[in-house]
Amino acid sequence: MAEPLDDYIDAAARALGLRIEDAWRPAVRANLDVSLKLARMVDEFPLPDETEPASVFGA
Repeated sequence: MAEPLDDYIDAAARALGLRIEDAWRPAVRANLDVSLKLARMVDEFPLPDETEPASVFGA
């Protein structure tokens, strides 16, 4: 039985017209898993309603 993340990888690859070789699947899955965990951390970070976006971004 496929995991939801595997189903997402298959659907995204189809939508983007990409062919993902079987040898690369574990790496793609691991990268996506880490990205989703980091996104969850950002999403769960509490910010007060008064928080304003930065007016200038610099690198």
